[in-house]
Amino acid sequence: MAAGHGPLAGMRVVELGGLGPAPFAAMLLADLGADVVRIERRGAGFTMPIPDELDTLQRGKDRITVDVKHPDGRELVLRLVDKSDVLLDPYRPGVAERLGIGPDACLERNPGLVYGRMTGWGQDGPLAARAGHDPTYLAMTGALHAIGRAGGPPQLPLSLVGDFGGGAMYLVTGVLAALWERQRSGRGQVVDAAIVDGVAHLMASPYSLLAGGAWNDERGTNLVDSGAPFVDVYETADGRHVAVAALEAPFYAQLLRGLGLEDDEDLPGQWERARWPELRERFAAVIAARTRDEWWDVFRDTDACVAPVLSMAEAPRNEHLRARGVFVERDGHVEPAPAPRFSRTAPPPPRRVSPPDTVPAADVLASWDAPHAPLTSGALRQPAPTS
Repeated sequence: MAAGHGPLAGMRVVELGGLGPAPFAAMLLADLGADVVRIERRGAGFTMPIPDELDTLQRGKDRITVDVKHPDGRELVLRLVDKSDVLLDPYRPGVAERLGIGPDACLERNPGLVYGRMTGWGQDGPLAARAGHDPTYLAMTGALHAIGRAGGPPQLPLSLVGDFGGGAMYLVTGVLAALWERQRSGRGQVVDAAIVDGVAHLMASPYSLLAGGAWNDERGTNLVDSGAPFVDVYETADGRHVAVAALEAPFYAQLLRGLGLEDDEDLPGQWERARWPELRERFAAVIAARTRDEWWDVFRDTDACVAPVLSMAEAPRNEHLRARGVFVERDGHVEPAPAPRFSRTAPPPPRRVSPPDTVPAADVLASWDAPHAPLTSGALRQPAPTS
């Protein structure tokens, strides 16, 4: 597909600088063609422990450093708000209001603005003002309790389930839904995206199964949580692993055929739950006899739902992912390509990560047709002069 302008071309987004889900949401919008300006807070605390140019979450954005506590800095943000469709706020409840850039101030300037708020606990409730991180939000929703091996402790699933799944993706969904509604009403609104809300929503299927008596509230004992021997991960002869997910009968039959167990009359039946430990031992013993890549040669062209567990270094070299361009290489570094894909409005390749203040704030304002004086009060960090 030829690169174009992307389905969100023409959308303008102001991102107030933060960590994790809000930057990811802004990156996704930029990947799809939106014009994103990130406001870096002067004197911000924690930063990513990597070189700035490797922080993929900042690709495709213009980034300016503003003292949002300074009146001129606040006014600059509001001038951008005047011309924007979306503002993304990653702060704790009340912080943006104290800075003079909360929903009331912004919607008064731009009644059509969609004001997206990204927090862990939400804008209200007993914990709204408390700090938290991905594991704490997972812990409170039942999700963390459900992840892990039977008899073992809960296991953290990276930050994919909380920050990015339950957080960023719901923020983007809410923002796009509000923009769709704005086409009818002409009015903006506030989107309250809380990670606890999103993670609980992601748990719709397990909670349904629990209500129907088809889910055991003990981790590692259910069909899709490593409880079933035919949906699990097994170690191979070379110390690597393969993932097995042969849930349906036709897929399970192909799994047995690939393992050489299809004619074993002593093998426990797929749904003999009382004999699942025995079935797991049989699978483990057979799979441990060959290397990971040898098993991939066996199952590659089948529907047994068996796949090699690839490391982050290996995944970009996989033939299927390479054929689809799932990863891209830039300046010798690998990063994920934009997703999803579009047949008619394919976005262009994302712009590389640029350090803050590479583009003068005056140029950013001018490109948005926003008034841009005064800019010399010390509220802004100006680019270093070039020799």
